[in-house]
Amino acid sequence: MKRDEILSKLTIIMRDVFDDDSLQPTDGMTSEDVAEWDSTNHVRLMVTIEGEFGIRFETDEIVALENVGQIIDLIQSKLGS
Repeated sequence: MKRDEILSKLTIIMRDVFDDDSLQPTDGMTSEDVAEWDSTNHVRLMVTIEGEFGIRFETDEIVALENVGQIIDLIQSKLGS
């Protein structure tokens, strides 16, 4: 799956999880940039991503993530694309 396709799908997921239809994720976006991105919603985000993309994350992978770009990179690596 191409990076822009992942970002498009991730945008829909993030808008739903963070209840913000105007959210426009970028590679550099972090939890500091989104008011609703707290620890609980981070877990919801990761679980939703796993379900939507049919992948599984390891705890150490999740902890290492610093921004949306790294989430996209991790999804791509899990999908083998």
